[in-house]
Parts: sequence; structure tokens; C-alpha cells
Amino acid sequence: MIFAALPLDEAEGALAAHSHRLTDRMIRKGSVLDAAAIAALRAAGHAEVIAARLEPDDVAENEAAGRLAAALGAPGLPAGRAGTGRVNLHADAAGLLRVDAARIDAVNLLDEALTVATLPDYAVVAPRDMVATIKVIPFAVPGQLLERVEAASRQGAALSLHPFRKLRVGLALSELPGLKQSVTEGTIEATQQRVTALGGTLLAPLTCPHSTAAIAAAIGQLLAAGAELVLVAGASATVDRRDVGPEGVVRAGGEIVHFGMPVDPGNLICIGRVGAVPVLVLPGCARSPKANGIDWVLQRLFAGLPVGPDEIMRMGVGGLLKDTAARPLPRTKAVAAPQPEAKRPTVAALVLAAGKSTRMAPYNKLLVAGRDGKPMVARVIDNILSSRARPVFVVTGHRGEDIRAALAGRPVTFIDAPDFAAGLSASLKSGIAALPESVRGALVCLGDMPLVTGRMLDQIIDAWDPDEGRAIAVPVHQGRAGNPILWGRAFFAEILGLSGDAGARALLKRHEEQVAEVEIASDAVLRDFDTVESLATLPERLRP
Repeated sequence: MIFAALPLDEAEGALAAHSHRLTDRMIRKGSVLDAAAIAALRAAGHAEVIAARLEPDDVAENEAAGRLAAALGAPGLPAGRAGTGRVNLHADAAGLLRVDAARIDAVNLLDEALTVATLPDYAVVAPRDMVATIKVIPFAVPGQLLERVEAASRQGAALSLHPFRKLRVGLALSELPGLKQSVTEGTIEATQQRVTALGGTLLAPLTCPHSTAAIAAAIGQLLAAGAELVLVAGASATVDRRDVGPEGVVRAGGEIVHFGMPVDPGNLICIGRVGAVPVLVLPGCARSPKANGIDWVLQRLFAGLPVGPDEIMRMGVGGLLKDTAARPLPRTKAVAAPQPEAKRPTVAALVLAAGKSTRMAPYNKLLVAGRDGKPMVARVIDNILSSRARPVFVVTGHRGEDIRAALAGRPVTFIDAPDFAAGLSASLKSGIAALPESVRGALVCLGDMPLVTGRMLDQIIDAWDPDEGRAIAVPVHQGRAGNPILWGRAFFAEILGLSGDAGARALLKRHEEQVAEVEIASDAVLRDFDTVESLATLPERLRP
């Protein structure tokens, strides 16, 4: 690739290295300098332009990123579309991500132009979580280099997803005189949280005396009830392989595989099995919902991964989970198992559904139902719920109660816009003002655009990256900008200063340098339906 200041006479067909804001147009970084762009630069007084020209063997950044993503791909980790030299991989199910650090290093060490960043090994992921991003640094890379990186990527699986299984879990709790009932109840509650968070089902817990025979009998009952994993919470901590809990596993026909682990809290866990069913004698810290070693073991068992002596004894690095004065952990906020929503990008969907629908009077466009009986606003919300945007907020005003009724049962939060009649900006400002601090970006959706799919919304979310200067993401179809637009929190204050019926689109020109245009193959991002005549252009199944 040739990167240089090129005379305009030699620059046609090259890629602009920087954005240029001219009087009547914007030439964006990375765009092809065609004849019209060259003429506009010349008219603006430029004699040369810093640009990149691809050589015959070069592979453009998006194609290169796509090829590397394909080489690294694995079942359950589909790749998104390439944009600005980046492709993201997402999980399609909840589970554990395995990362072969040596293979990722081998790819990253080949050349600075091609990079792969991943979540840590054994990361807990939820459906749609981003697990890796491939970024091509320059505008293009030599084809021979890309072939070498592809070959290195295919030497073995660098990434793999192990979905959580819906296991039936049995819990036996031994008791001693004087043990408070609240302790037993707390243990059951913490265990229930752990099991359900991983997608499992907790069978009815059994209590028994703290003796070898009683624990063995309880294990047998749980196995007979169909338990695929058995947990034993002893009234007293296990201190030896021959203690009451482990001996109960052996008497039930099982064996002890390993005792102890280099994770704190969690040192005193005992791993056993009866036939093919794992049986864990829990450490005392399992009574608490705070993160401890039992979580690591359960996650691997639910993911169908081995948990034997080798795996346990390799957990020491990173295994210091205990709070200390020098290194406090937010233990009050720690969770026993994955909480997927906390891991997802904090991009909220803000749906504007407060308008008076005057252009479709006497009908309310949002409540017009298709032939399947579903109102337009419900179709819009269902599309949004199929995307990664969370949480979903709906701004209501005119006929607000009817809108709420149309969306009954859907996981959305309603925001009332009392001054909705003042124009679109009033509804938008009510919504923006109500967003929680945790929201980093707002995908502003219109309630009369039912053809915008969840996949399209995810394309917009994937392109948005404030850290890389793409703080506003705008869908574009054949050169025309559409909706919805994703705004970063940095612009919320300006949006709150708007007035009238124009919405926030007027801010785009002011912040052109931070706008990422997302090419959408469908014209759905251009089509709203706010007149009776427009309804006739809907797909037949959606027409009223």
C-alpha cells in the first residue's frame, strides 16, 4: 500500500486518509476519491491530498478483517459484518468461552497490521455478547501476509464456545443441633440463584442429620429423583477426605476425585462422583451468594468441561477472590453466576411513541394492526427486542394508555412525555432525561418504522464505538441517511437543548467527524408509515 501526499491529478481511486469538510459535502476518511471528490477538493483550494493507494497484491481492510474472522471462527461464534476494518464475533448461546492464548498470540505476533482481541479464557458469556474483535490497522494489507495469518489461525481452534446445559441439580443439606434455620434457608437461596443463573433446575432440597449414613442416603434419593449434579452442603466444614461429607459420597457408591482448590474463598471444596454424576461437597463459602471458587467449578460442569485434579490445580492464577484492605473487591455487588445483562453493551433503545399521528387522522398510526392483529408499535418493539439493544424504553404521550395496552407483557419501560404536543424534540428530551447513568448510548427508534429488523439494529450497534471516534451511528441506504440513529452519551446534553419538531438530526452536521455511516442493504431504514396512503406500500401480511 502506498501512503503519501498525492497531487490531485494522481489521487483519483485512492482512499482518503483523513476527512475533509468542504462547503457542500463531506469527504470521509477511508472513502474512495472519485472524480467528483477530486473536483470538490480542487474547488476548495487543495492541490494535493493525503491518501492511500492499494497495490495489486493488497487486500482492502474490510475483506482482510472478514477473512481473518472466518479463519478464527468456531461453531456458536458467528462473525458480524466488516466495517472500518473491524469484524466482531458474538456468542449465540450462554456458556463458557475457551481461548487458546498461544494461538491468539501467534496471530498477533505475525504483523502489527492485523490484530485480534478476545475476552479472557473461561469467560462467562450470554447470547449476543461480543467475545472477540478483529481489527485491521491500515487501509489494506499485503495478500501474502494475510495468507500467512490465515494459515496460523487454522492451526487449531483458538476460540470455542461451550454452551451451558440445562442440568437438574440436587442439594442435600446436613444439620447439627443448634444450626439456625436461617443458615439452611440462606444456603438454599444462594444455591438456587447459582443454578438458575446457569440455566439449570434445582430439585427439592433434602435435609438430613450430619452423619455419613444420612448423607449417603440423601445422595441416593437425589440420584433417584433424576439429579445430574449433586451438591452437599455440610453443617460443618470438610477438613479431610475422610470427613463426614466425603465419606457419605463413598458410601453412596461413589469416589472422591479431588479435595481442595487454590481459590480463596473456596479452598475446602471436595470433588467426587457417583458413576457419571458429579457430586460436590461444598465449602462453607457456598452459603453466600458472593463470588467464590464453587462458581468456577459449576460453570465448567454446566458447560460440559472436565473438572478433575489438573483443572482444579490450575485455577490458582486469578484465584485470589477474597477481599483485602489493600485490594478490596465490590463483594456486595458480586454475583454467584453470570448476569448477562451486565455484560452486554450499554446501548439502550429509546422508542418515540408519543405523537398525535395527525397525518393519519382519524387513525393512530402506531395502533393500526396488520392482518395478524399486531399493532404497528408492537411490531417495532418486537424487532427491537430481537436485537442487542437493552434496556428498551418507550416514550408515550397521545393515547398513552392504548400504547401501553398494545405492548402489554413485553419487557419495556414506559416514559411519559407530558409536553409531547410541543413536537418531536419534546418526546425525545423526555426519553433522554429518563435514561439511567449506566446507558452509554441511545438508539433512538421511531414507532412507525416496522420494517427495521433486529439484525439491522445490531449492525448499527456494531458500528458504534465512541472510543474510536464513531460516537454517532447513522444507517444509510444508497447514499441516503435514515433511522434509527445511535447517539453516544456525550451528546445527551445537546439533545436536551433542542426544541421544535426536528428531532436530533440537526446535530449530525455539527458533529460530522464523529458520525459512522452504516450501509444497510434494505430501504427499511428510510421508510416510515405515517399516512393512510403509505400503508398500502407495506408488505401484504403487514397491511391493515
